[in-house]
Amino acid sequence: MSYHQSQHQIPAPCIIDAGIVINKQDMGQLLTTLSCVQYIHTIDGTVQSEGKGCVLKVFADPHRSTLIANQAIYLNVQSFDYLQLSQSPTKEAYFDLIQDNRQLRLIPVFGSQQEECTQHLNADALEAMVTQVLNAKWDVQIDEDDECPF
Repeated sequence: MSYHQSQHQIPAPCIIDAGIVINKQDMGQLLTTLSCVQYIHTIDGTVQSEGKGCVLKVFADPHRSTLIANQAIYLNVQSFDYLQLSQSPTKEAYFDLIQDNRQLRLIPVFGSQQEECTQHLNADALEAMVTQVLNAKWDVQIDEDDECPF
């Protein structure tokens, strides 16, 4: 590239506090900064569901889903056309993930609400791990019973 061509090159976007992000890597970078959020899912402006959860994973895979259940949030940036970064009147950032007529708003949660969300998720995760260990123990016992020479 010559010096003359580089003078006319369009600079990369610079988004500060508000704007539209279409690059999937940029979307991922913003979303990985989130931990506990309040979410509002709307279709055609009508609220479908809302709640609180912790963002456990942000990824880009056209063959996997964005999942929200049991206060756990797995965000696939490929599920959305773009991210709109905005600020509330109190200057708090929030993120609108848009795909056609669907919007998933993520509002970061701080302070005691964040602790409450994290504690609930940690209790659920611990319960799931204990269940897995107990199931594995039962599987081993069943396998051992199958090996009996009777």
